[in-house]
Amino acid sequence: MHKYLPHTTQEINEMLEKVQASSIDDLFEMIPKSLKLTKAYNLPSQLGDYELTKHMQELADNNKQLLIFRGAGSYDHYTPSAVKALISRQEFLTSYTPYQPEVAQGTLQYIFEYQSMVCEITQMDISNASMYDGATSTAEAMFMAHAQTQKNEILVSSTLNPKIIDVIKTYARYRNLKVTLIPHKNGVTDIDFIKANISEKMGVIVANPNYFGIIEDYNGLADIIHEAEAMFILNQEGQSLALLKTPGELDVDIACGDLQSLGLPLSFGGAYIGYLATKQKYVRKMPGRICGITTDVDGKRAFVLTLQAREQHIRRAKANSNICSNQSLNALAVTIYLSLLGKGGFVKFAKESLNGAHYLYNKLLETNKFESVYDQPFFKEFVLKAKFDVKAFDQYLIDHNILGPLHIGEDQLLFAVTEKRTKDEIDLFVKKVVDFK
Repeated sequence: MHKYLPHTTQEINEMLEKVQASSIDDLFEMIPKSLKLTKAYNLPSQLGDYELTKHMQELADNNKQLLIFRGAGSYDHYTPSAVKALISRQEFLTSYTPYQPEVAQGTLQYIFEYQSMVCEITQMDISNASMYDGATSTAEAMFMAHAQTQKNEILVSSTLNPKIIDVIKTYARYRNLKVTLIPHKNGVTDIDFIKANISEKMGVIVANPNYFGIIEDYNGLADIIHEAEAMFILNQEGQSLALLKTPGELDVDIACGDLQSLGLPLSFGGAYIGYLATKQKYVRKMPGRICGITTDVDGKRAFVLTLQAREQHIRRAKANSNICSNQSLNALAVTIYLSLLGKGGFVKFAKESLNGAHYLYNKLLETNKFESVYDQPFFKEFVLKAKFDVKAFDQYLIDHNILGPLHIGEDQLLFAVTEKRTKDEIDLFVKKVVDFK
């Protein structure tokens, strides 16, 4: 294996010194010990077809089928069978960057359709092909703001998902950019703080709905930001785009977020897909690639890579980003999903998530085992404060095949409901809550 490891001991030591780590193992400290392999895999040397199938089924039977009431960025939405079937076709499974348009018209077309759909649901001018996930697309949006304004500090709302904030800070650290967190009042971004601190900042990053599930009111925020010659960046989860004000309506400069809720399963946390859309005037600051439409020498419609602002195509120092791998398999899933649902289905599923969340919210308060935390409008997630031992409650639910809410500190629990949760399932969950001692 050593022949395939390009780094010398000296290079490794220089890297460790740079990141202030004493060993390679220190780089993996955040991984829980329970997830680390402590002994060798006990793999048989060979099995017959039937024996292997039986063995894999026995392993699969160890998994629990859970009712899920947890979100925080990964949501248990319904993925139509057609999505799974179509993206499993062999011609899509190894889809890489379509460098040769003459033999990649199918790939280029569905990427173009994906971009068109993102522009429609966000009401922005331009979308790129796709990003790794919502967290990295948000960090890349920060880089765009830096490239456009040449300023080195950005305001980030503390109501963003903490994991997204961590990614933003990591990206900022190695570009020598400063991240200042905007405090929140009653669960929503403190607009007065933005007014008082926006001067000489590259921009503002906010979320809607935010980490607490709250729908924030950003009417007029664009005027405050643009008056200071800064950029307005909005992180918005995919399904909410069906019901809430779009980034375009709010005069956002860069729209970003995760589209996992539009056709992608939970998949143990990934891979997901981020989107990045912007105004026409910022198109040359976008990372990744953009697919366009043109005509060939015979006058027939053809698809091409229009812009590729990444380090493989231009000098690394001039590249907008190091975003590299083609994420188009997930982009294809989103495209098929939205095509199947249409505008009516897109809105219908979002309303079912919203109605289910509000139904559960009221039912839980009726149990007198919770109290309200934020008196704010919410979409499909909400926070309640428990009047009991939350750790014992979490294990109790797991024992009853339910993945319950996320504990976010101080006995506060973050619940999520999607269109998959029926009234009977929600009522069953409430009954388990009532029975919990």
